[in-house]
This record gives sequence, structure tokens and C-alpha cells, in this order.
Amino acid sequence: MVVQINGLTKRFGDHEVLRDIHLDIPEHSVFGFVGANGAGKTTLMKCMLGLIPLNAGTITIAGEPVIFGETKSNRHVGYLPDVPEFYPFYSASQYLELCAVITGMPKDEKQARIRELLQLVGLEGTNSPISTYSRGMKQRLGIAQALLNRPKLLICDEPTSALDPAGRAQILSILQQAKAETTVFFSTHIVSDAEQICDHVAMLHEGRIIFQDELANLKQQNEGRFLFTFTIPAAEAMERLQHLPFEMTVTDGRLAVNLPDDNARLLFMQKLTAQQILIQSMQPQTRLLEQLVLEVLT
Repeated sequence: MVVQINGLTKRFGDHEVLRDIHLDIPEHSVFGFVGANGAGKTTLMKCMLGLIPLNAGTITIAGEPVIFGETKSNRHVGYLPDVPEFYPFYSASQYLELCAVITGMPKDEKQARIRELLQLVGLEGTNSPISTYSRGMKQRLGIAQALLNRPKLLICDEPTSALDPAGRAQILSILQQAKAETTVFFSTHIVSDAEQICDHVAMLHEGRIIFQDELANLKQQNEGRFLFTFTIPAAEAMERLQHLPFEMTVTDGRLAVNLPDDNARLLFMQKLTAQQILIQSMQPQTRLLEQLVLEVLT
């Protein structure tokens, strides 16, 4: 595991912002950390960076303990804030050259690494000053800067929150590619973004981890579930089919039915025919992650 968090608790005065947090983040994965604004996501990231002290618990990054005021573990970390700032008069390549000098990158590695990263984020050949960049271009440059020294962990704080759909798609694609060389900790309140690229997902709500699992496992829990609309109301259809051995619920005016295999689906269709219930639409029930989040928040 690149990151291990055990029993982390953080209070500001009498207000407990994080409560007994446990997280294990595996190597070369995109770990989605979802939650509403104000849930405590940024506070946890500040704890991971050693910027604020803990009231209880431990954090280990790449085998090194995170200690407030002692930033040895940060040599393994790249960080992208939600609004990265740059010297506006530099170009992208000039800014990365400055960062390379500051971090002591060997001269024989510097140019090749900068070219590699500018190509990754789609800014190769861009020679205009950063002051002319769009929000999305600045986010992409921020990713390049965070990856410059090949960190073992890339922490991204809401990197897509203020971007248009095209900009969000570009950032998500870059982060997915980045996991080939690092582990991405992706904090977001946009659940659909997490669904697109994450291997593992955890949700923070009111300072507690509500659920965490591999995204594939969460999706597997929803396999075999279908949403139906009929020529009669879904509630009436469920009442007429309640004798069947299938889990059924009414969701947004549609009947959600758990039909785990072909035999179950055939039996269900036969019973619909016997009850003279006509189907208007049938589709697999998807977006489980968003459903889980909505269940927590409502």
C-alpha cells in the first residue's frame, strides 16, 4: 500500500472534522475520495501532507510516517490544489524548468522529463505566457508540475470542479494515464467523474468514511438489476407481482427488479405476460456509486 491511514481523528476546538478514518490506498490505482463540499476531504489531504497536526491516529506514505512539521514523507508526494497558481509571465516549459531547478533535478534528466510531461498534458508546443491560459490549461500544467519528480502519490483536490465538460474529460484522461507511473488520490464531489476513472472509491460524510471498496465490486453488486416502466404505474405492477421471489423496489416511478440470471428473467417475463402487464421500457440499473452517494445524502 502506498498510503495507510489508521484511526485518524482531527478536531478544531470542539468540532470533530474527521472521526476514526481508516484508508488503505494501493499502488498504481486511481483512488476516488468522494463527498459533499464541507465533508472534510481537504482537511484529510492537509493531514496527509503534514500541514496540520492530528488528534489521534497515524498516516504512512510510501513506508514513511507523516509527522506534522516534518515533511520527509512529502518527497514521495505530488500535489494539485483545486486552483493552482503560477508565475504568469512564464511559459509552461519555462515554469517546469524553474520547478526542476528548485527541486534539484539532474540536468541530464530535466529536458526529457519536461518534454514527456508536456506531451502527456497536451501542452507541447505551447509557448505563450501562462497568463493567457484557460482554467483547463492551468489544471493540466498543474498536473505536469505535480508529476515532475515522479512522486509515488499524486494528490488532486477537486481538479475538475470548475471545468467545462471538455476540460473535465481531458483532466480525467490524463489522471487515468498517470496511474501507470504513480498512485492518484482523486478528491471530488462530482460522482460521475469518480465512476469514470477510479479503481477504488471511498465516501466521506460528516467526517466519517461511509463506504469504501473497489469500484468493480460496487458495480458487481448491481449486476442483474433492471429498471422497468409499464403501461400501468410501477407501484401497481409491484403489487400484482409481489408473490414472485425477486427483490423489487419502486425508484423514480420505475420498478427496479433483481433478476440475477437468464432463468429468473424468463420467469419474470412469463409472469408479466400472465398478468397482462405490458413493458414500455427495460434497461440495466447503472450508476450504483451515484445511488449510494444520494442514499447517504438524503
